[in-house]
Amino acid sequence: MASFPSMVGSPGWRRFLRRHAWDLSLASSCLLLITALFPSVALADVDPHLAEQARAIELRVNAMRNELMPYGKLPPTPKPDWKWQVRVPITAYNSDPWQTDDTPFITASGTHVRDGIVAANFLPIGTKVRIPALFGDKEFVVEDRMNARYAQAMDIWMEDRQAARQFGRKHALVEVY
Repeated sequence: MASFPSMVGSPGWRRFLRRHAWDLSLASSCLLLITALFPSVALADVDPHLAEQARAIELRVNAMRNELMPYGKLPPTPKPDWKWQVRVPITAYNSDPWQTDDTPFITASGTHVRDGIVAANFLPIGTKVRIPALFGDKEFVVEDRMNARYAQAMDIWMEDRQAARQFGRKHALVEVY
């Protein structure tokens, strides 16, 4: 049989690669694995370029191990600070047909009315607000609109008509998020 270096230039080289491709890939994978797991043993008398490649493989293997490890308990994230504050008149409404349009239980954004909904024309739909002086840390979401003549006002939805009447009209500082 011809020696390995002399086969490189011969036509039988392609045939040799086809027959032994699996063996060569298995041997190179084993060499890479040994180099990654035991870099000091595998690289005792090896080319510095190969040592650099082995170190890169070792770093990748360690990174994969880190990805699989649990992080444990992360600290809670602090509540975001408000972007700005505005003082507006605040009233309350409910789903009585004389207070709304022809669909009293559907908001301007298309959702069903529920606790925590406010109507405001000066804020985009989906904006979160808090009214600390009246409701503490309770968050409201702007999902409804008011009559166009109320440009700088806010309306809080309440289920009970009597509670809405009792709320009346108040001026308070609104924190916008």
